[in-house]
Amino acid sequence: MTKERRVLGVIGGSGVYSMDALENPEMAHVETPWGAPSGALTRGRLAGVDIVFLARHGAGHVTPPHAINFRANIDALKRAGVTDLISLSACGSFREALPPGTFVIVDQFIDRTTAREKSFYGPGFVAHVSMADPVCPALGDALEASCKALDINYRRGGTYLIIDGPQFSSRAESELYRAWGCDVIGMTSMPEAKLAREAELPYASLAMVTDYDCWHEEEGPVEVASVLEVMKENTVKASRLIADVAGRLGQIRAPSPLGVETMLDFAVITAPEARDPELTAKLDAVAGRFLKG
Repeated sequence: MTKERRVLGVIGGSGVYSMDALENPEMAHVETPWGAPSGALTRGRLAGVDIVFLARHGAGHVTPPHAINFRANIDALKRAGVTDLISLSACGSFREALPPGTFVIVDQFIDRTTAREKSFYGPGFVAHVSMADPVCPALGDALEASCKALDINYRRGGTYLIIDGPQFSSRAESELYRAWGCDVIGMTSMPEAKLAREAELPYASLAMVTDYDCWHEEEGPVEVASVLEVMKENTVKASRLIADVAGRLGQIRAPSPLGVETMLDFAVITAPEARDPELTAKLDAVAGRFLKG
């Protein structure tokens, strides 16, 4: 049986616009049927593992959360051969026990976005993937082990609520989300996680706390200046973390415990003869394995 070589994709959120530790980095501009991704992909190696990095907001942070072309980003990473995907994002905290500087290894999401394209599929090619367990536990295990080894304050497990933005929450919204049991809030992990699942990519989300949103009585409203200060420290830790995670995951991968790599076998409903040819052609990367099979 042929062993599959790992290509680890890393999506850098606010503050993480490059990976300076990459060996022999090369830039590549990838075209997709869904439009242009956030920017060029950077290929390189860490700890012997092939890495493909994408800055979610583009170089210099030029793309706001609500304008990100998430479909193009995931398609470009899949087209580049990525086999596993780790998402880094800045977030606000709803919990006293999750102060700024804490890394949360997310395991659940609540999607409150309303104005984003959330699927590669549609009329003419229908698929329904399961999102019951949206995060690959094997990737989560590696993130947790690296946090421990590097003495990074972290929490394993947490619910990430995603809003459209670009505005921060009102106090009433912040209290509502706390009452729902959410742990952190951000603007970018959805529909990213859904699209990764549709593309049969095991996905993990590392949410890096920068603030307490606006619910905390002893803290003022969220301000960009204070967020940026914490973000700088988080970025340094994140760079060390990814290098350690790559070494732990290794060059040869094992299938996700969730069976993500064959998810479409149980998700596609439309009969082959009824599939829209134009949409099918656009799915050549994200559904390539399924379509060839």
